[in-house]
Amino acid sequence: MSSSTSKQDLTITNPALLVDGSDADFRVLINRLLYFSTRLLSVRDGFGVILGLTGIQFSILISIRALSTEEDVTVNQLADHLHLSGSFVTIETGKLQARGLVSKKRHHQDGRKIVLHITKEGRKLLGTLTSTQQTINDMLFAKLSAADFRNLNAIAERLVSNADVATLELSHMVSKLNAQPNALSHATE
Repeated sequence: MSSSTSKQDLTITNPALLVDGSDADFRVLINRLLYFSTRLLSVRDGFGVILGLTGIQFSILISIRALSTEEDVTVNQLADHLHLSGSFVTIETGKLQARGLVSKKRHHQDGRKIVLHITKEGRKLLGTLTSTQQTINDMLFAKLSAADFRNLNAIAERLVSNADVATLELSHMVSKLNAQPNALSHATE
């Protein structure tokens, strides 16, 4: 640890992520990830605008298309895939259904489940974006090799899992602070 950095100043204590006792590289990584995630959301939203959809509706539509190549896609499966709540997916797929882009049917074996299908109109709409999507995605990931892509995908999977755990823990911490109105003011004195 450098003489100007104390343990109290560190934003992480995991030794694997400290370089010479400093969290400077970690903070750079976080800023890069935040920048990239913001740009990725902008791209998704832009794809949606081109199609006359919101960004999340675009994600839902393209995910139904991708997931349905292997099996029926239920609302819950789609929600898990997108890391969204089932009720939110139900609302958004309802909007897509109203536009004629998605159809909903009861599952043939379990009537409690709703199966989602992309309609002919939905496929046609996504098809109008193919060239643009390919161009932009190729640009976003141009500097990755096949090995980089595999590694990034594996790392992203672990980060998503870690994010769920960390977000839940932070939520508990915030709830405790909210239950003690003066706790934060005492902690900063």
